[in-house]
Amino acid sequence: MSAPTSPSPVRLALFEPDIAANTGAILRLSACLGVGVDVIEPCGFVWSAPKLRRAGMDYLDRVDLVRHASWQRYQGAAAGRRLVLLSTTAETPLPRFAFRAGDTLLLGRESAGVPDDVRAACPAGVRVPLRAGERSLNVALAAALVLGEALRQLDAFPTEPP
Repeated sequence: MSAPTSPSPVRLALFEPDIAANTGAILRLSACLGVGVDVIEPCGFVWSAPKLRRAGMDYLDRVDLVRHASWQRYQGAAAGRRLVLLSTTAETPLPRFAFRAGDTLLLGRESAGVPDDVRAACPAGVRVPLRAGERSLNVALAAALVLGEALRQLDAFPTEPP
């Protein structure tokens, strides 16, 4: 599951994802938009093509995917990129956030988000504003919404054929 390095100015990073179907959906999203993905392990599921293909379908072979054995290993590989944590507790709402080329959008575990040390390593955070009383979006939906805004701001959506 690896393709040539993504020309996109942003990447997605999944911190210890819990649910294979969400990971598969995010991988499919990334393949379709030409955005690279870093998966920071351990995952809360056994990594296997059949589990990921349910949502990722036949797109998985077209993903610029890098798997990292741990948060520490990922940090070394991500040097020089600004980590933008997607969090329900972030102060900055998505419509007021300015993305930059080189950003990595970091998604936490579905069950627990990210631990304090990971949160502290992220110089920026963004939240999707929701109506009063609602807790959160599905992680794959949040990824799509925030990634779409980042690509719009950076004029980096894939070029469509004529």
